[in-house]
Amino acid sequence: MISLHAIAPFVRTTRAPAGARCELCGDAIDVEHRHLVDVAERRLKCSCVACAILFQRPGQRYRAAPDRWLHDPALRLDERVWSSLQIPVRLAFFFRQGERWGAFYPGPAGATESTLSLEAWNDFAQAMPLAADVEADVEALLVCGDGHGRFECWLVPVSACYELVGRVKRCWRGFDGGEEAWREIDAFFARVRGRSEPRSAS
Repeated sequence: MISLHAIAPFVRTTRAPAGARCELCGDAIDVEHRHLVDVAERRLKCSCVACAILFQRPGQRYRAAPDRWLHDPALRLDERVWSSLQIPVRLAFFFRQGERWGAFYPGPAGATESTLSLEAWNDFAQAMPLAADVEADVEALLVCGDGHGRFECWLVPVSACYELVGRVKRCWRGFDGGEEAWREIDAFFARVRGRSEPRSAS
């Protein structure tokens, strides 16, 4: 079982309360809504559809998080390759900022960022074809292992990673999280699997 409570300070929930408003223009937004990524601060802003449309291009401080969900049915990630990343748990988010990749994973002091060595990243990317499809700043690879050598990987909007840890932050209790937290985690990954399309279909 992966202890996720240490990631919680890294993110905020992506669901807005009733009556919430776009953080750019002030218009009302739905509970389920679009998000803008503040590329400089690596934070999310809740957005209406109109503002999301305005921020589609690279090079802007704010970028709309896409609504693309992919998985690789042929993924075969070797445990040796994962170990070479020196990530102590089997859950991580991989983001690309420009040409630089970083991994974020839970640790005792909170969310820990690991700058990947070029050699380790090249081995990982070779085993993970989805890495070539990730759009910098606004998409991420979400990788989860079961502890028995089996891994799943998805290409998701970066806001999905924020959502996962936001859920955990709200309900984690004690050392192992408790039943409610794991129900939330299971529900999240069920949603990811349900929304994801095979990479070959993209």
